[in-house]
Amino acid sequence: MKFKMPSAYSILIAIIIVVAILTYVVPAGEYDLNEEEAPIPGTYESVDSTPQGPAAVMMAPIQGFYDAKDVALFILVIGGFLGVVMKTGAIDAGIAKVVETFKGRENWMIIILMALFAVGGSTYGMAEETIAFYPLIIPVFIAAGYDAVTAVSVILLGAGLGVLGSTVNPFATGIASGFAEVALGRGIGIRLLILVAGEIIGILYTIRYAKKVKEDPSKSLVANMREENKEHFLGKQDTDSFPELNGKRILILVLFALTFVVMIYGVLPLEDFGVEAIPTLWWWFPELTALFLVASIIIGVIHAIGDDEFGEEEFVGSFVNGARDLLGVALIVGVSRGITVVMNAGNITATVLHAGETTLSQAGRIPFIVLTYLFYIPLSFLIPSTSGLATVSMPIMAPLGDFANVSRGLVITAYQSASGIVNLVTPTSAVVMGGLAIARVPYGTWIKYVWKLLVLVFIMTIAALVIGLYF
Repeated sequence: MKFKMPSAYSILIAIIIVVAILTYVVPAGEYDLNEEEAPIPGTYESVDSTPQGPAAVMMAPIQGFYDAKDVALFILVIGGFLGVVMKTGAIDAGIAKVVETFKGRENWMIIILMALFAVGGSTYGMAEETIAFYPLIIPVFIAAGYDAVTAVSVILLGAGLGVLGSTVNPFATGIASGFAEVALGRGIGIRLLILVAGEIIGILYTIRYAKKVKEDPSKSLVANMREENKEHFLGKQDTDSFPELNGKRILILVLFALTFVVMIYGVLPLEDFGVEAIPTLWWWFPELTALFLVASIIIGVIHAIGDDEFGEEEFVGSFVNGARDLLGVALIVGVSRGITVVMNAGNITATVLHAGETTLSQAGRIPFIVLTYLFYIPLSFLIPSTSGLATVSMPIMAPLGDFANVSRGLVITAYQSASGIVNLVTPTSAVVMGGLAIARVPYGTWIKYVWKLLVLVFIMTIAALVIGLYF
């Protein structure tokens, strides 16, 4: 029987069982906590063991969901918000308009499309949504003398590097900030640096390859499929299936962007930037959930004006369908949190922190942040879900940063950067494998194309993390 990677749920349940077993063998302990409920270095002491049995294992995901209900509800409402926006056709129309406008000026189209996908990836975790654009963009690039690899690079790297450099992505940065117990805006400066640097690297890398292919088609990594791809994609080009970018959809795109601007203002700790004239709102998941719910209603009302087919029933249906699409993510958050529930109930979380404190006390800040980034790379292969990975690891890794004198915001940046680089190539990602399948690009060919970029992004990220220690 061919081995198949288990689902995220199975992996997380297995981890819960392993952690429960460890409560029988790992010494129990606890720290004194400060006013912010963070462990105080040097205060660890042993306590009586409290092993967690089968009943605790069965209850862990349930209790985890109760503990993470604010995050889970936020995810569902974000899903509903995206469902309503996608129903209006505004995002599809915007991208299609860019493709139409810059047809014949593909170098500029590469830059603009990758920048747009990057903004989507960085702000709302645009990933699965990119699948719809492959049938539109691939024919345009092939007709212009490029190849399918170029089109995949524009879409997959554009959005993927945006997710890697997430600024306020609710599924990566947001969930991690929640479990690290810091404001979502902490560390946004370094994340913005990683976003800009990563996209510049990606754009230049893509343009260099595209230029080489256009000048000499034999240098294409899929040169042997050139004629076949022309027949397959150019014979099926259909731009009429994308909606028109009319005034109403432009307004919806403006409101869509404005919602994330308000979100950034709501979560940004302005005092970190020396801004005292503007009040800091200190919004958290309840306020953010309300923001996206209200924005969904406003966008739905605007879309309903002049559209007799989009009424209250269609709005609710779009919202519920969007929330349903992210129900799996919300459940993963609950199951993942169950690991922390078992560790805390077994009093071994403090013991793990103490081991980290002892190990890192001599390591220094730079080795800590570099090792944290390296630690998250293999872990991201095992747990490809960014939300699941954040929920599993942040309750432990964030406090370890306190001991090493590294901000929790920077620990979050290391986590999301590692997860982001892995999700550019991991075969467990439906975004990667689905996009490659549509483009008819073999997985091995994609690895051959992208590995040098991964090295460049890897080096850039480590440099940015080290810089982040001093800001």
